[in-house]
Amino acid sequence: MQKIVPHLWYDKEAKEAALFYLSLFEKSKLLNVNVIENTPSGDSELVSFELAGQEFKAISAGPYFKFNPSISLMVACESVEEVNVKWKALSEGGSELMPLGEYPFSKWYGWVQDRYGLSWQLMLIDNGQAVQKITPNLLFSSDSCGKAEEAVDFYTQLFKDSETGIISKYGPGEAASSKARVNYASFKLCGMSFSAMDNGFDVDYHFNEAFSFMINCKDQKEIDYYWDRLSAVPEAEQCGWIKDKFGLSWQIVPDNMDEVLYKGSRDENQRITQALFKMKKIDIEALENARLEK
Repeated sequence: MQKIVPHLWYDKEAKEAALFYLSLFEKSKLLNVNVIENTPSGDSELVSFELAGQEFKAISAGPYFKFNPSISLMVACESVEEVNVKWKALSEGGSELMPLGEYPFSKWYGWVQDRYGLSWQLMLIDNGQAVQKITPNLLFSSDSCGKAEEAVDFYTQLFKDSETGIISKYGPGEAASSKARVNYASFKLCGMSFSAMDNGFDVDYHFNEAFSFMINCKDQKEIDYYWDRLSAVPEAEQCGWIKDKFGLSWQIVPDNMDEVLYKGSRDENQRITQALFKMKKIDIEALENARLEK
């Protein structure tokens, strides 16, 4: 099971977006679609899917959060043709953030925001270079600008099977923002590749709940471990969701969360759902007790 799963929040388009993304990547499939009834947003559709063998989750839960370039998905492309095909599909109905072209760091690259607002960086890689196909990229901007290296250190110390890779710094005069320090950092958390950078420009991007990361925990002890170390904004704590000290959103959940929510009768599942809505940190035992109530 994938330990850390990117989670995408949509108004009503989660399944539509997932099916669109599936059409762009090989080794991709829809895993399941479930509905949580009677949430504060009404009935919410939950979608699980794989892109290039990597797990993602999405939810349709109302127009409360919007994607922005503070988190993007960096795609390692093996040919110019692959970059061009994905660029054409993703840019249709979307917007260009960095035009498709040659850059010092890549012979063929572009950054685009798709029709749903999600940001993608498409990059041609050297032949034979073994890399993760889709890598989440964290862009530290506004109040968090200048904290990319601190965040990488914090996350790699927190998660097991983690390591820091390349850390490249801005040279004198390369960044318009005086706070920017790191122009690229690579790291792994639980064996999964990530990248991070400080925004070289003074723009008002902020991490928000539109793009969060789910941490699949084996038991209550592990839930407590991540909750105690990551949660830094008490008012953001709800239903397993937290924000860390950099503003990044996480969901700390049991690794069998789908089973917990959906394995019982409709009445049992609704009782569990209502119990979940009253929680901040998830209490596995309390959820199971809610199932047994009459």
